[in-house]
Amino acid sequence: MGSADSKLNFRKAVIQLTTKTQPVEATDDAFWDQFWADTATSVQDVFALVPAAEIRAVREESPSNLATLCYKAVEKLVQGAESGCHSEKEKQVVLNCSRLLTRVLPYIFEDPDWRGFFWSTVPGAGRGGQGEEEDENARPLAESLLLAIADLLFCPDFTVQSHRRSTVDSAEDVHSLDSCEYIWEAGVGFAHSPQPNYVHDMNRMELLKLLLTCFSEAMYLPPSPESGSTNPWVQFFCSTENRHALPLFTSLLNTVCAYDPVGYGIPYNHLLFSDYREPLVEEAAQVLIVTLDHDSATSTSPTVDGTTTGTAMDDADPPGPENLFVNYLSRIHREEDFQFILKGIARLLSNPLLQTYLPNSTKKIQFHQELLVLFWKLCDFNKKFLFFVLKSSDVLDILVPILYFLNDARADQSRVGLMHIGVFILLLLSGERNFGVRLNKPYSVRVPMDIPVFTGTHADLLIVVFHKIITSGHQRLQPLFDCLLTIVVNVSPYLKSLSMVTANKLLHLLEAFSTTWFLFSSAQNHHLVFFLLEVFNNIIQYQFDGNSNLVYAIIRKRGVFHQLANLPTDPPSIHKALQRRRRTPEPLSRSGSQEGASMEGSRPAAPAEPGTLKTSLVATPGIDKLTEKSQVSEDGTLRSLEPESQQSSAEGSPSEGEPSQGWREQRRLSSASASGQWSPTSDWVLSWKSKLPLQTIMRLLQVLVPQVEKICIDKGLTDESEILRFLQHGTLVGLLPVPHPILIRKYQANSGTAMWFRTYMWGVIYLRNVDPPIWYDTDVKLFEIQRV
Repeated sequence: MGSADSKLNFRKAVIQLTTKTQPVEATDDAFWDQFWADTATSVQDVFALVPAAEIRAVREESPSNLATLCYKAVEKLVQGAESGCHSEKEKQVVLNCSRLLTRVLPYIFEDPDWRGFFWSTVPGAGRGGQGEEEDENARPLAESLLLAIADLLFCPDFTVQSHRRSTVDSAEDVHSLDSCEYIWEAGVGFAHSPQPNYVHDMNRMELLKLLLTCFSEAMYLPPSPESGSTNPWVQFFCSTENRHALPLFTSLLNTVCAYDPVGYGIPYNHLLFSDYREPLVEEAAQVLIVTLDHDSATSTSPTVDGTTTGTAMDDADPPGPENLFVNYLSRIHREEDFQFILKGIARLLSNPLLQTYLPNSTKKIQFHQELLVLFWKLCDFNKKFLFFVLKSSDVLDILVPILYFLNDARADQSRVGLMHIGVFILLLLSGERNFGVRLNKPYSVRVPMDIPVFTGTHADLLIVVFHKIITSGHQRLQPLFDCLLTIVVNVSPYLKSLSMVTANKLLHLLEAFSTTWFLFSSAQNHHLVFFLLEVFNNIIQYQFDGNSNLVYAIIRKRGVFHQLANLPTDPPSIHKALQRRRRTPEPLSRSGSQEGASMEGSRPAAPAEPGTLKTSLVATPGIDKLTEKSQVSEDGTLRSLEPESQQSSAEGSPSEGEPSQGWREQRRLSSASASGQWSPTSDWVLSWKSKLPLQTIMRLLQVLVPQVEKICIDKGLTDESEILRFLQHGTLVGLLPVPHPILIRKYQANSGTAMWFRTYMWGVIYLRNVDPPIWYDTDVKLFEIQRV
């Protein structure tokens, strides 16, 4: 039958379904088979031939027909899984049912009255309609559907290579088949790489699309901390009920991490061969991150050594079925597995950067956001992986692409989510000492980026990019400033030598953040000054020797520090500073920062094209909720400061610029005027001005400024190099206050970020699935779809 005929027949069946007001019996196979038996429709055809309005009409006007359609389609998938899909006809039926369900499910999820439908049992419907009424037949429809998809993903000659030579009847093989021998790709826990097979890849992709659609019920629930984190579809699929959980987890992970878009290492190869692997890899990455959506803050999370905390108490108080995918991810521990995963993710994240050396030489992948979520999950759920990443300079292969994305997206309103996840990953990494140490490696790879040219280390790259984000990103990035500076504070005690370009950037930020109108125009802005002073103190106290560039920049800009020490606190001055603000609405001046020429071959960061779709995100928790303070002891171990310091921090020692109780207190001191607008008071300014940690810097200036001035007078110098040479050999040993303990603010999991990740992840998946547009124009509740 030609494809035009089959489309026509399929369309006729759809019209009949929408116009029949009487329920059609489930046993009327002649009617139902029209939807899947003799048609060869692509998934795009199904979307075109089953319009949204008609699905909704059936749902409202003849609900029993929609219910029967779903039930019959699931039944066909179950039969296909049972029989092993030997004939072409059976394979076609499975694909048709899969496409039809992918089309219809979102319309079931968007109606709260239908939400329980898939979790109810269909009365009187025995498996395969034979009417044998055992308990087993009373499985909820959702469970039958999920188990059938899992079986079909390891179906010989359909989604995996058959290992058998002859094709004698082997229906019973489906049940005895050990799917661990059929893992899709070599990598973690599997050494054999099967022959690539285009048809198998396409069939897997269709089934994964259906699986992702099943999981997408989460999109139709509004974000709320109470909604808990268990998605019943994911929970069942990742439980021990699914006998293929381990091989499927491994197949998805290996398929993503083994993918090489370059075309087997030959440049321009992708122009000769269409790459059918990429759509499968994207789908695999999306399914993987959804199955790993698990709130580690509120659940029994697996501990570092891979034993699950809470197993001992299972009998007394079961903590809910364990998510096996999270469990397996947290238990990966072999070095070679970590190497495979890290190399794979780094290779894929670097792919868009490669474009810039040999334009079009490699296929440009589009799923870097999914990869960043996957990398985040790996580090969050598997601490051994995190330590492995930081053990060598391989971490820089992740850092550079992230900085590239951050810099590239800084002006684009539609990519706020990408900015956040990049910064969250760096915040997580910066809580570990090794990250700071690794940043000292010289930066020689010249990825064309729209930033000033500098010669220096990866630390210089990080700070220069952060400066660029803060001074020339768009307004909606302001909530990230705290995070960006926290990262710099966390790494600062380990930075051996900053370049002159970087030193100037840091002082430019201090200048911008310490203008009176900026300090007085919001209750939190002064935190930024505290963070920067903490950076300078850490470097002076712990890395003075190699940092003559920074010391020189501090001396040159000493006026800024004196200005801070003498900050006016009387009401008229505060008032006058705010008046000045109204005349200059610019968030940060760019003057005073010598913007050198940008790197060769770079394109300026561009705003979003008008009309670009984006999804809304929930607010992220403040930096005090996002991190937990720890003190680094002499031997390098960390001691949490949280419990005790919660009480004492209201007093706050002079070196404490902490977003804690003390600052909530200050917010109370500042009066909120009748209009609900916040306004600063003298008491409020005094409450934090007295805590500015200026002692170390003032002492440094007191010792070095007269010596530098003397050199200038004696030698009539205006030449920097002589002064830098003097500073390089200078020492402040015994002249500075006793070094303060190093404070690290480590990321801590909390339900606020868990909710943020859920909305971000589903927003990415919603926007990236355009062909077919699975969720487009349905009534999603987790986020809003907005146009830039």
